[in-house]
Amino acid sequence: MGNHIFALDIGTRSVTGIIMEKMNDKFQVLDFYTKEHHERSMRDGQIHNVVAVSEVIKEVKKNLEKRNGNLHKVCVAAAGRALKTVQASSAISLDQQPITTNETIKHLELSAVQSAQKNLAIQDKENDFKNYYCAGYSVLQYKLDNEQIGSLIDQIGDEAAVEIIATFLPKVVVESLIAALNRADLEMEALTLEPIAAIHVLIPESMRRLNVALVDIGAGTSDIAITDKSTIVAYGMVPVAGDEITEAISDHYLLDFPMAEQVKRNIVDHGKDVVKDILGFETTITYEQLIEDTADKIENLAHSIAEKIIELNSKPPKAIMLVGGGSLTPEITTALANKLKLPDNRVAIRGIDAIQNLIKTDSLTNRPDFVTPIGIAIAAEQNPVHYVSVKVNEKLIRMFEMKQLTIGDSLIQSGIEINKLYGKPGMASIITLNDKEITLPGAYGNPPSIYLNQNPATVESIIENDDEIIIHKGADGKASKVTLEQLIENIPSITIYVNEEPFALKMNFYVNNQLKSKDYQIKDNDTITLKQTKTIQEFLTQNSTEKLGNTKVFTLTVNNKKINLDKGETQIYLNKYKASMDHFLKHNDQLVIIAAKKPTVNDLLEHLDKKYWDTIRVSYNGKPIVMEQQLLTVKRNDKILDERSTLILNDDLIIEAKQQGPFIFQDVFRYVDIDLTNASGKFKIYKNNQPATFHEILQDGDQLNIEWFH
Repeated sequence: MGNHIFALDIGTRSVTGIIMEKMNDKFQVLDFYTKEHHERSMRDGQIHNVVAVSEVIKEVKKNLEKRNGNLHKVCVAAAGRALKTVQASSAISLDQQPITTNETIKHLELSAVQSAQKNLAIQDKENDFKNYYCAGYSVLQYKLDNEQIGSLIDQIGDEAAVEIIATFLPKVVVESLIAALNRADLEMEALTLEPIAAIHVLIPESMRRLNVALVDIGAGTSDIAITDKSTIVAYGMVPVAGDEITEAISDHYLLDFPMAEQVKRNIVDHGKDVVKDILGFETTITYEQLIEDTADKIENLAHSIAEKIIELNSKPPKAIMLVGGGSLTPEITTALANKLKLPDNRVAIRGIDAIQNLIKTDSLTNRPDFVTPIGIAIAAEQNPVHYVSVKVNEKLIRMFEMKQLTIGDSLIQSGIEINKLYGKPGMASIITLNDKEITLPGAYGNPPSIYLNQNPATVESIIENDDEIIIHKGADGKASKVTLEQLIENIPSITIYVNEEPFALKMNFYVNNQLKSKDYQIKDNDTITLKQTKTIQEFLTQNSTEKLGNTKVFTLTVNNKKINLDKGETQIYLNKYKASMDHFLKHNDQLVIIAAKKPTVNDLLEHLDKKYWDTIRVSYNGKPIVMEQQLLTVKRNDKILDERSTLILNDDLIIEAKQQGPFIFQDVFRYVDIDLTNASGKFKIYKNNQPATFHEILQDGDQLNIEWFH
């Protein structure tokens, strides 16, 4: 056939055969033929009666061969409605396996996909879960301790989990398709998926980065595919489609099903139709009347499709494209737009005029039900789904290349559970810390090592036909190795400030009642006691108290009475208040230490609030003079001490008052020298400018003068 392509669209109601010719980078439809099934031999995209379906295929093939010659090879598509969509989750304990890289997250996602694969096998009562090819998966959400979270990397908690939605193609769908073709003397030349076929011709590769939903509304089912970020991210199906509307017409107007289907098509194409019901009455049905009479069914179809789109995409897409005969359902675009809260111009029916590289001819009408068969032919020629064979740990695995395949896909298909290939954690140590039993875990086990054709790889590495993949179990972690210093890393240290200088309160380590250094390596069953400095006394004992002077009370006896002299002992203030030595310290305490000094008689008298001297200030002839007289006598064992004499701890002193009279004028001459060189024989004395005598009593501040005269 040269550049001719023969494709079959095997649907629920009918089989459409199409012959196309490739002309450079364009395609042209040369011939087509559609034949409906004689019985319900197709259900939900899967062949239930291979013989019956093969007979219809034979009829289509025979019809086309009359005009185009013998046909031996054919391009076909597995129906999107045959795809199985399953939700599943997988979780790991962060105690055993922390998440520090994207690779670890991918391993968790693959575990969830394998869980979905197994759940699907159980659901379909299949013995071998590998009888399902994974067509793709999307992450619904990550969870940390059952709470949704944006990223799992470096999170701290008990359990990390991922929820995914995965899509699988049962092997039996492909195998029954091949069996039906073989019975019709046809060989499968290429395989694709119906959603891929339609998207391939309707959405250019450059536009697949947009989040768009394509819905193929057929007779019995509506197939859905979602594009985003340059790929198809999800597939789905709802068992509601054009037949729902046909049945509503049949029930409302008393028509048999084939007649109701024909009426629906006529009204959609021509705006009205005249029908005769089973009682023989004729009725004219307009387009508007049809919408009114089937509104609830149209609403139900739109609701089912919209609900599935949200399930697959988690939100309304940017736009929706409708193809398939059922997309001609009246007002379906408006109903869908309303359900998904999209503008009316974001939901549209797409016919073959939207296929950019198709040469248009008069023989083919612009109907949406021809998009998929044309798409099958073009996609199967340009992007066929091939079988890819790879070896995983020397075991041959065959997969359909429905998307760009990765090592992760090969692990899913081979049944290797990557989460079971992590090394075990190292042996833990159980110790007693301050009377409390705790466990020190060993090192985490290493992740599995993956090699692609003997080169290091990841689960996201792209694979090709005949690649060899080796995956080794990760090495087990080492036993717990922790020092005392590492043990207390998370115990908050206590810092205090002594005379504005920071000090960390010291911690002592006792292991099995023996003092140990901080670099001691802890052993299993060790009993550890941590003792931290708590009081001022403990701190001073550990921090060079010899520099702080005497911290004991300075006691002496005065006139047979015990006296505690502050200046003879170290003064300690905690947060500006005087503190005792047994006061407990806490973080950021401010400690002020005033070191002890050797006290003197003056310090003692200050403590007793006594004066050693009686002092007044006067002026003599304008010159200031300080006059003083001793008020007390201080004796130690009959030895008289002066005011600067140093006291001794436990001194026994006697303090006696000296009898003194008031200061008088003549006392001033003990403090001044009188110049007699210019003095004559007579003089007068004054106190505060008033005549006075030598025995005049003086007060503090008095002004004294002597005047000589001839």
